[in-house]
Amino acid sequence: MSRICLYYIQPPEQDRWIRGDRHVRPWIRRLLRGPERHFGVGRVFLNLCLGLDRIEAPYHVNLPFRELKEGDRIGILGLGQNCLDGYERPFPIVAGIGLMSHPSQWPTLCEDYPVVRYLQHSAWSNDMYKPYFGERCALWPAGVDTSYWQPTGSRVQKDCDFLLYNKIHWRIEEQNVELLDPIRRTLEKRGFRFMEIRYGHYNHEQYRQALARCRAMIFITEHESQGIAYQEALASGVPVLAWDAGQYLDPNRFAWGTADVPVSSVPFFDARCGLKFPDFSTFPDLLDLFVSHLQGGRFAPRDYILENLTLEQSARNFIRHLDEAGSG
Repeated sequence: MSRICLYYIQPPEQDRWIRGDRHVRPWIRRLLRGPERHFGVGRVFLNLCLGLDRIEAPYHVNLPFRELKEGDRIGILGLGQNCLDGYERPFPIVAGIGLMSHPSQWPTLCEDYPVVRYLQHSAWSNDMYKPYFGERCALWPAGVDTSYWQPTGSRVQKDCDFLLYNKIHWRIEEQNVELLDPIRRTLEKRGFRFMEIRYGHYNHEQYRQALARCRAMIFITEHESQGIAYQEALASGVPVLAWDAGQYLDPNRFAWGTADVPVSSVPFFDARCGLKFPDFSTFPDLLDLFVSHLQGGRFAPRDYILENLTLEQSARNFIRHLDEAGSG
């Protein structure tokens, strides 16, 4: 029986300040920050493994390339262009998500290696890769652990109206002045209680506890190819009011030649999940409508996740891509 062979290989540590400090910095990080926190592609890979466990599909992680055999189903999710270094086998590969930030950074990937399928989470990011990799491009949303992320019911007191989730990447000071500060002032003026959380500065238990306390979340980021954090909120029964500017704002977009790309901060979303606003000028009115829907029980965000983004669904879809890649 063919094996599922998965790879998640991170870029090697580099010396930063003095020679040899690459050996010490990971230890210092663990000492200061505690256990490693998994965000982004790392969380995607862990969720894939959890999903495969749930459906009882055995798999191997980071086998030496020389041990691969004909018929093995090979999936490589990154992280970085180094993850394929040393791959000299002829066997087809399903790759994606974390190998590069933009396809122009590695346009010869499918010529350099036998990559027969390149995955992206959502339609807008997949469309960005199609001019480079053509029919090899395919959609694969990651799953959400709906056992861990679930409503708390009456076990925890909802003592906060909103969780303000800040995942601003670029123009941080300007966005504070133009967007975040006005949102804070609006919430304060209207008497809403809110707490804030910053991407990359929490662990998952802290986030789960914050969601348990809050009735809803305001999600602020420029765009997401998937957006697992807001989907964890939805799975927890917490509706989302999302800033969705619809503009590609990565400062590298001009160098990449993709300055005008339609994007979304919540690419997996429907009326059950919450509402979206394009800029602050529309926020106050949308806030009123959102609160009205929230009080009227109009939202059912967990239902959306259970229908579309469970770990089991994601794992089965990944196996389908592996099987199709192997069959040519």
